[in-house]
Amino acid sequence: MLFSILIAIIVAASIIVLLILIKPGKKSYGNGEIPNLVLKKGKSVILKEAEKKLSHDPHNVFALNTVGEIYYNDKNWEKCWNVYKTLYDISAAHVEVDVANAAGRMGIAAYNMGKIDDAINTLTISVRKNPENFDTNLYLGKALFDKNTYDKAIFCLKKARTLNTENVEVLRLLGLSFFKCQKYRDSLPFLKRILDETPDDKEILFNMAVAMAECGMADKALKIFMRLRPDPLFGAQSCLEAGKMHEKVKDFKSAVLDYEIAMKLETVPDNILVQIRYRCGNAYIAMNDISNGLACLKKIQTSNPGYKDVNQLVLRYSELNQNKNLQIYLLSGTSDFVALCRKIITTYHGDGFVKVEDVEVASECVEIICSVENSKWQAKEIFRFYRSQTVVGDMYIREFHGKVRDSKCDKGVCITMGSFSESSHKYIEGRPIDLIEKETLQKLLKKINVLK
Repeated sequence: MLFSILIAIIVAASIIVLLILIKPGKKSYGNGEIPNLVLKKGKSVILKEAEKKLSHDPHNVFALNTVGEIYYNDKNWEKCWNVYKTLYDISAAHVEVDVANAAGRMGIAAYNMGKIDDAINTLTISVRKNPENFDTNLYLGKALFDKNTYDKAIFCLKKARTLNTENVEVLRLLGLSFFKCQKYRDSLPFLKRILDETPDDKEILFNMAVAMAECGMADKALKIFMRLRPDPLFGAQSCLEAGKMHEKVKDFKSAVLDYEIAMKLETVPDNILVQIRYRCGNAYIAMNDISNGLACLKKIQTSNPGYKDVNQLVLRYSELNQNKNLQIYLLSGTSDFVALCRKIITTYHGDGFVKVEDVEVASECVEIICSVENSKWQAKEIFRFYRSQTVVGDMYIREFHGKVRDSKCDKGVCITMGSFSESSHKYIEGRPIDLIEKETLQKLLKKINVLK
């Protein structure tokens, strides 16, 4: 009985010894033993000893881990990749190899060599085997970010953050990943945190302004964009965003200033410059500054022919630029437009005496009722003026005919800068209505002396 117990104890002790001999590598390789050896003997000595072992046994796990650790710490990524690839490849036959560590180091080396796809593949293996490693989660997040798969990057970076809550790189990548996914509200806390750490980070500052604008914080966003306007890297885009915001509130003067600042910067990307010129041209036109607006649009014609509706705008506003009355008709305020309409009526009747009796201003047109008298006849007439350049349909002419009848006018004259539909022309046959379209109106405008 005693002999049997003694045998059992000996067998158990043997098994424990064997387990200790088989598995020491997972606890020591790359986790203290090798750096301690380097400190004691020196890097060159350790490398020579490891290389000597590898010359006799290329699959010596301890030697491979030794040189791999040194190459990793020296950031010698190509040699690091080769060593850890060897360890990974022999892991099936060598149970002492830490597969998660080997795959992770391979992935980190691949990432730093610019092999992003290889990095993602090997880092994914490492994370699956050891999800609690900070470096592999961080680098997998970085690799996925570089591949523009931001939603997957967020998952890895969140895990990395749980392992190291204060790491600035993780916070930055999380903020940018949320921003790239257009999750602007989620991105703001991270962007603000990074800006506190690195207040000179212009990319973060610009993105934070965009996120603020998207989250309804327009005033704060505008201040940041205006602050960034002189910046050589983000200035042009900031000017563009500030200009858009000023245009939105009809502050065209400030918008033009934003765009002019951008066009004076030394380097402006072509795709941004054409947008700035286009918006600047339209902002000038909105201010009735046709000549400067045309100058911007013509530059686009030269550099980017066919861009949006630039050719049509140049044609339209070149005509306007040559005819002050046409500018007033299409672009002026209500009072100037009504004054011009009165002059059009006088010009339309030549030598007749015109007395205005009533003026009615609506959102889509202006109506003027007047009495007209000359040596041969007198009449009461109503004039309707459309400022749009579209086609006026017969529905409007039918309604206008009813207005002529109800106001007891002898005649109605409907004027537009556009044209009248074919059905409109058919409707007025036999009725006391004249239709004046763009060509005839332009002739009348040329006869008017606006200085009177």
